[in-house]
Amino acid sequence: MLKAKVTASGRISLPAELRRRHGLARGGEVLVEDTGEAIVLRTLNQAVAHAQAISRRLTAGKSGASVDDFLAERAREAEAD
Repeated sequence: MLKAKVTASGRISLPAELRRRHGLARGGEVLVEDTGEAIVLRTLNQAVAHAQAISRRLTAGKSGASVDDFLAERAREAEAD
């Protein structure tokens, strides 16, 4: 576990090791999530991967739940018009 300081103005200084490991060595943006029990910081790429994992979990094994299924259904509807 690493320690970061929050200033009175709300700025957080992340340790260099974390910034390098997560592609923030030159700065960048993170998304902040308040889970009610913790504050979670995610890079934009991490947030996308997290959302994709949730989507896969929610749609696993469900027929017609993929983007390809959705697009195929829209194509069939367009042909029917």
